[in-house]
Amino acid sequence: MERLYQAVVYPALLRLEPEQAHHLALRLLHHAPRVPGGTALLRRLAAPADERLHVQRFGLRFPNPLGVAAGLDKDAEAVAALLALGFGAVEVGTVTPRPQPGNPRPRLWRLPQDRALINALGFPSAGAAAVRARLVGRRSPGIVGINLGKNRDTPPERAADDYVAVLNALWDVADYLVINVSSPNTPGLRALQQRAALVEILRAVADANARAAHLHAGRPRPVLVKLAPDLDDAALDDALAGAIDGGADGVIVSNTTVSRAGLRGPVPDVPGGLSGPPLRARATALVRAVRRRTGDRLPIIGVGGIASAADVIERMRAGACLVQLYTAFIYGGPALPGRIVRDLTAYVEREGLRSIEEIIGAE
Repeated sequence: MERLYQAVVYPALLRLEPEQAHHLALRLLHHAPRVPGGTALLRRLAAPADERLHVQRFGLRFPNPLGVAAGLDKDAEAVAALLALGFGAVEVGTVTPRPQPGNPRPRLWRLPQDRALINALGFPSAGAAAVRARLVGRRSPGIVGINLGKNRDTPPERAADDYVAVLNALWDVADYLVINVSSPNTPGLRALQQRAALVEILRAVADANARAAHLHAGRPRPVLVKLAPDLDDAALDDALAGAIDGGADGVIVSNTTVSRAGLRGPVPDVPGGLSGPPLRARATALVRAVRRRTGDRLPIIGVGGIASAADVIERMRAGACLVQLYTAFIYGGPALPGRIVRDLTAYVEREGLRSIEEIIGAE
């Protein structure tokens, strides 16, 4: 399947405009489980389950540390297929309270020489109600996170209202929640990483989380904060202080970068956030920095440039307990998660590990 994707499917998708190709791939993944035998075919690409790859964090048991980053499946169209392919979790979104179109096209660019992407999407979202309709009553087992955002026309001082609105709409269909204050494509959003603003958002979300848990006779959902890779040391300290003061359960490190450092191919003169291998070194360094500053107080999900088992291992040794990918899936196709998880199984076998959790922060 991997050879077929690289030889036939990927070249065909390359001939399409990037966003058109992305939507086509999502539609194929959306319909695959609805075809007789479709889910079974997808599961054949996944790796066999291995207890040694389980990760226990946030009160959840992840079957393996490899998840789907927010942005790949913004509107929960392909959750069942992505879980069938062997991902340990799928993070949906970013979801905004009301539908919005995002930024004008073109807003997504491929950089094939670097196996990277630049996106200036700006939170295109079908809205919380549409995402809820797709997730209510889902039959596919697996962990689903919801990445929460604000509408573009919501002023920063009212941002907390939007995050709470998405939480209220989707609380019961989410296993964990993520506050996205780090996309570079929504004006003013990254300023919400500042300590006072972040504490205000997190406390409003915590109150709504507690109310929803009481209403549903359940436990509050874990709440994480997604940070930008472009924070300097002082800004990182400020953001982490805000996360701790606001009671966040963890952080996701990191979002896309506005830097173009590390690109080997031509650097296009376009706006937006860069993702893929050029981000790997910076994202790994940021995981180390967060781990040094917070220890075990803020568990870390590592994102940025993850494309192989070696990348997963490096990021976990740097301090991440879980990882996510997005860009590598675009280039590697549906067989990629199975290959990575198989390689992780081979690694724990080779190293004689009882659990992959043994390598977290082992540098």
